[in-house]
Amino acid sequence: MARRKGELEEVLSLALHADDPDRYVIVFRDMYSLVEMKLRAFLEESGRFTKVPASRIVEVRRDGVVVFRRAAPGGRPRSCRAARCPSASGASP
Repeated sequence: MARRKGELEEVLSLALHADDPDRYVIVFRDMYSLVEMKLRAFLEESGRFTKVPASRIVEVRRDGVVVFRRAAPGGRPRSCRAARCPSASGASP
C-alpha cells in the first residue's frame, strides 16, 4: 500500500509543480537559529533533503502568508489550508 503524503510534502509538491516556487520561503532550524530561504535555494542548499532533513523545516510561507507551521516538539502541526486555498475563505481545516 502506498504511503500517504504528509502536510509538508503536500505543500512543497504544490509549490514546485502547481505554483511559482519563487513565491515560497522556507524557515528551518540551523543549529541554534532559524534561517529563512527561498524554496529553490533551500532545495539546492539541502541537497534535496540530504543535508537538511525535512524534519527541521519549521514554517513555509507563500507571499508572506504561513501555509505550513510545525508545532512545538510533541505537538501537532497546525493546518493552514485556508491560506493555501484563498477561495475557500472561512473554510475550516
